[in-house]
Amino acid sequence: MKKISIIGAGSFGTAMAMVLGGKKYSVTIWAREKDVVEGINANKFNPSYLTDVKLPDSIKATNSLEVALKDSDMVVFATPSHALREVAENVKPFLKGNEIVVSVAKGIEKDSLMAPSQILVDVLSETVLEDQIGVLTGPSHAEEVALLKPTTVVSAAYSTRVARIIQETFMTSRFRVYLNNDIIGVEIGGAVKNIMAIAAGIVDGAGLGDNAKAALMTRGLHEMKRMGAVLGASMDTFSGLTGMGDMIVTCTSQHSRNRFVGYNIGQGKSLKEITSGMNMVAEGVKTAESVCQWAKKNNVEMPITNAVYKVLFENIPPSDVVEDLMTRNPKEEKMI
Repeated sequence: MKKISIIGAGSFGTAMAMVLGGKKYSVTIWAREKDVVEGINANKFNPSYLTDVKLPDSIKATNSLEVALKDSDMVVFATPSHALREVAENVKPFLKGNEIVVSVAKGIEKDSLMAPSQILVDVLSETVLEDQIGVLTGPSHAEEVALLKPTTVVSAAYSTRVARIIQETFMTSRFRVYLNNDIIGVEIGGAVKNIMAIAAGIVDGAGLGDNAKAALMTRGLHEMKRMGAVLGASMDTFSGLTGMGDMIVTCTSQHSRNRFVGYNIGQGKSLKEITSGMNMVAEGVKTAESVCQWAKKNNVEMPITNAVYKVLFENIPPSDVVEDLMTRNPKEEKMI
């Protein structure tokens, strides 16, 4: 890689720039905001996200997609999943077609019910081959990645060759990348765990206890597997970094935006009140709507996902959905 373009200057885009810039790559970050571009170029600090992290000198920023993508070898989409389609459509005219394209988003698009890599394949189909598209995902809070705390993630793509290129490009002594050939499985894990993190936050905020949280995470993993089984994912994937690993960190960490949303709902605040005060996106909110839609369409039982949807979009009190979950008909514990 000679030049890498990062589309999006939020917390994770900034963290990825930190990792790649540390390897002496020429990194250009695209941002909409003029003050973010000026802050990065003049001071090597992002004034809006991870504001205390000094970026390497090899990193520059621009609000021109044409400039950001000129002569790029790899394009990293670091935008929320619900905005990915629009951003990719804007990026498409400036691609040559030989770039490696990487998504770091985690979610499922509403209505199309596509994962991030599928959105990119759909939008870029006439320009970039499917085999050139991949993802980087796993338990990786931007706040810790940017501070170079040890982090381990997964690279997956539609071709093993591209997955290896992504692995080699991002791998450092503080950012370890494993290879996984189950791209749909790793993306399901990354999406569903955000829904479970909202639920875990509600458990914490409402003071429901550790027993409840352990049960929630375990049964949440079952829902992840059920979705994966229908979509042809490998069940082993959900025991790995992008399943259980990402679930653990997102459901327990103070850095988790999704857990933050859930915690405040458990404390009695409304979703509108919570999100209006956030400058970062909690992917699990929109993903809960998408996955609930998918589950109904495919007749897959996902009770926790459905409960989170009811709390977020139907204003059902958390105490009511907990009662509903706990009083369902007795069942056997099954792995899927």
